[in-house]
Amino acid sequence: MGKEPEAVAPESATAKDAATAVNPADFRVLLVEDDSFLRDLISQKMKKEGFTVIEAVDGEESLKKAAAENPHIILLDLILPGEDGFEVLRKLRAEPVTGKVPVIVLSNLGQKEDVEKGIRMGATDYLVKAHNTPGEIIDKIKTILAKSY
Repeated sequence: MGKEPEAVAPESATAKDAATAVNPADFRVLLVEDDSFLRDLISQKMKKEGFTVIEAVDGEESLKKAAAENPHIILLDLILPGEDGFEVLRKLRAEPVTGKVPVIVLSNLGQKEDVEKGIRMGATDYLVKAHNTPGEIIDKIKTILAKSY
């Protein structure tokens, strides 16, 4: 009898395949958003998917929760009361505990300069709120988690 052929993994998984490989129950997401309607909408969608969601409404609270809660990924608005999201991102990247945590900027600041600044400052990705549904945001979170963990 001949040898059974070995299963060969595809060269690369698509983003959708990577996203489906993530078990949301294994991950904590820090959602930093001052708009209560949008925060609740995204939070409920993430919880429905199975994620543990930690919420923060401003820069100061987000930095405290990032250090204390050890999230696996951070979804960060840029226009926040007090410290803006760029300053929060700079501080997150400067700390050993949060420096390597993936950060997705989620903002209505969609100018090329803002996107480039966010990526240059260490954001893993940059999504414009008006161009992404909550479902697309969840898919992006799953894809980044699959690549990061």
